Amino acid sequence: MSMTGARLGRGVVIAALSGVLISSAAAQGWTIPQPSPGLMPNPGQGKGLYTQHCAACHGTDLKGSDKGPPMLHKVYEPSHHADIAFQLSVANGVRAHHWQFGDMAPVPGLTPDEVAHVTAFIRGEQRKVGIR
Repeated sequence: MSMTGARLGRGVVIAALSGVLISSAAAQGWTIPQPSPGLMPNPGQGKGLYTQHCAACHGTDLKGSDKGPPMLHKVYEPSHHADIAFQLSVANGVRAHHWQFGDMAPVPGLTPDEVAHVTAFIRGEQRKVGIR
């Protein structure tokens, strides 16, 4: 399969998984947070927001802690946890399903735009370690 075909296939899988995630969220009565139209997520801004709101559990180096899982793990690659998963997790919390840290509570005080910045930072750091 060509690289273009592989990317297309992966894109279809991501779109399908995102659709399932959105359908599941809607079925649970959750609002689906959406960043502002045209927002260009800024990883630099996301780094500061991550430090302030996420690092206590997910580690300053994104490698996790005794309170939460690492973001630099293949389970959080975009094909398994699309960007919308970060939005939903921050807004609604998430039940523990990959790790034994317990449920994640919602993170108050973060807007969908800020979550998009944090996600851009995490995705950049993931790419640095080969998570695509």
